Amino acid sequence: MKNTGMQRRTLLKSMAGLGASLGLAPGLLQAQTAWPAKPVNLVVPFPAGGGTDAFARPLAAQFAKSTGKPLIIDNRGGAGGTLGASYAAKAHGDGYMLLMGGTHHVIAPSMYPKLDYDLEKDFIPLALLASVPQVLVVNPRKVTAGNIRQLLEFLKANPGKLNYGSAGTGSSHHLAGELFKMQTGTFITHIPYRGAGPALQDLIGGNVDMMFDGLGSSAGHIKGKRIKALMVSGSSRNSAFPDVPCAAEAGLPDYTVSTWYGLWAPKGTPADLQARIAEEVRKLGSAEEIKSIWAGNGAEFGSMGQPQFAAFVSAEIKRWAQVVQASGARLE
Repeated sequence: MKNTGMQRRTLLKSMAGLGASLGLAPGLLQAQTAWPAKPVNLVVPFPAGGGTDAFARPLAAQFAKSTGKPLIIDNRGGAGGTLGASYAAKAHGDGYMLLMGGTHHVIAPSMYPKLDYDLEKDFIPLALLASVPQVLVVNPRKVTAGNIRQLLEFLKANPGKLNYGSAGTGSSHHLAGELFKMQTGTFITHIPYRGAGPALQDLIGGNVDMMFDGLGSSAGHIKGKRIKALMVSGSSRNSAFPDVPCAAEAGLPDYTVSTWYGLWAPKGTPADLQARIAEEVRKLGSAEEIKSIWAGNGAEFGSMGQPQFAAFVSAEIKRWAQVVQASGARLE
């Protein structure tokens, strides 16, 4: 008995030493193994109703089923997603506040020179959640073109007559529009909003003419015939909308733009907790409910591990910096 007690004390002392060497507060090691022990906050840096929301809310519902704890959506829109990201960057890395960002956030460093956070230094990339092609959608009452070729003919004959809404200056919606203008030699007036949701609602309402949107947020409105899809980006049609031609078919072989969404934790999040969260995300992606919703939105669930996702984020930052420079896009 005496030896057993000594062994137990030695083990506890060793665990305490390990926790100290990892920079963990007393009791945190045990809390990590039990994650989530309380509700988790997920910062969605755009207003409700946009593309990020379209994937965040099903994930939250599945998270609650899987873990028994709520995943609370905190919509913090503005400045192309950078306000919400700035807020999340200041959080403690304890696994109870996460950021759901995406394409917008790898564009931001080249559009916002005075950001008060660094995506690669202040966050830890955990998982790619979804990837969907961009889709060119129009309000059918405002734009009578029946296909992309007719639209291009109208745009070239009437420069500046049509406008397009976006989730904000520097968002993927904005840069997708600028890239389209560059490659087609057309001019369309940019109308920035505080998120894709408000822009999409104004498109449906006829206050803007067109939009370069992620297929995830537009899918339901396309099916409901509130807006019309003229083209998906890339070199192949999307299985969820097989009747919508791709950019390559429209004579734009280099127009490849996808909207993707990922999950980040604030810096300082311990490695074992990162792995626990990433594993939970993997489980969520294998649920039939999530597979069905993603397929209906024309999306694929991410299959990258943490190192691959981190490398992908770095490559995307460089790629979009080149597009911003070539387009001459500037903050408005």
